[in-house]
Amino acid sequence: MTCLEVGCGSGDLAFDLARMVSPSGRVVATDIDRVKLDLARADAQAQGLHNIEFQFGDITQDEQKSEFDLVHARFVLTHLPKPDTALAKMRQALRPGGIAVVEDIDFRGYFCHPECAACERFVELYMRAVQRRGGDPNIGPRLPGLLKAAGFDSVQMNLVQPAAMSGEIKLLTPITMESIADAVIAEGLASNDEISLIVEELYAFANSPETIMSAPRVIEAWGWRQA
Repeated sequence: MTCLEVGCGSGDLAFDLARMVSPSGRVVATDIDRVKLDLARADAQAQGLHNIEFQFGDITQDEQKSEFDLVHARFVLTHLPKPDTALAKMRQALRPGGIAVVEDIDFRGYFCHPECAACERFVELYMRAVQRRGGDPNIGPRLPGLLKAAGFDSVQMNLVQPAAMSGEIKLLTPITMESIADAVIAEGLASNDEISLIVEELYAFANSPETIMSAPRVIEAWGWRQA
């Protein structure tokens, strides 16, 4: 298969696709972050993946040739003011009979046990920051409808939600809080001192063996371009 990975970031999923379609398949991976693209190219070279090409590209702006059997995007649509435009471009990029697969979050489904005020504040700040910048932090349940509206057929979906008592899943929460700190401060949603305290409390909660913490709910949806 010939595959397009939209918003590839550091390339992890593009690498997986390249292995799945090799030796005769091909992957084109696009992103709007040139630094990440350079890092992904170097990583692909180090892994000996020669059937993958990294390109600068904006799925909401660029015209697409109908050349791909599969188009995939994970955690991209949530950040876009007009996700329907991106899906129309994804459909345009497919050959007739091709499939689009999108995965995105429903942040309302975040949970932890026992209750944690820092976690509740983190969820609030994340959602408000995304909304202030024109995105939808709870876009997941909208995906099947958006695919249908974009002209995809035989749309299906699945739901997954990682949760854990230890390890990377729990650490994802404080790490994410750290990564969005600048955006939260820029939007005037919290002070640097408050964020530092939230991060400290989240790490303490995540590192406790007595607690449970989830990631957001993730909706997986897919559909075909029939003609």
